[in-house]
Amino acid sequence: MKTDKIQNTAITSFRGKYAFLSNFYEALIEYNGLRFRNNEAAFQAMKNPREAYRFTGLKAKEAKELGRKVQLRPDWEDAKVRIMYEICLAKFSQHTELKDRLLATDNSFLEEGNDWGDIEWGVCNGYGKNRLGKILMLVRRDLQLQQAGRT
Repeated sequence: MKTDKIQNTAITSFRGKYAFLSNFYEALIEYNGLRFRNNEAAFQAMKNPREAYRFTGLKAKEAKELGRKVQLRPDWEDAKVRIMYEICLAKFSQHTELKDRLLATDNSFLEEGNDWGDIEWGVCNGYGKNRLGKILMLVRRDLQLQQAGRT
C-alpha cells in the first residue's frame, strides 16, 4: 500500500483517518507471551500480569472496564509509560500497513485529543500530558531510525 507523507502538521485526534493511532483500534498484537485484540487490552492486562490472560479476547472498552477492577502491580506507576511504549512498538512492528501509516505521518506532532477528560495520556480542552502522543512520536522515530539502518 502506497502511503502519502503528511508533513509539518499536527494530528490532534486519533479518530477517522487517524483512528489507527488509537489504543482502541482493533489490531492483534503479541505482547508478554500473549495475544491481545488491541493495545488497550494489552495495556490494561499489564496492570496485573498474573491476570493478563483475562484480557486476551476483550474489546478495548471491555478491557478498560476490567482494568479498573484488577489489583495494580506494586510498580505500576513507575512501569506504565515503559509498558505503553513497548505495546505501541509491538503494534507498529507487527503490522506493516500500520507501521507504514505511522511513518507516513513524517514529523507531524501527534496529540491524543479527546473529550472524555483524559489529561494523562491525551489532551482535553487544551490541557494534558499527551503521554500517548509522545510515545507514538518516539515509536515513529525509532522505526524511522530502524528503517534507515541506524539501530
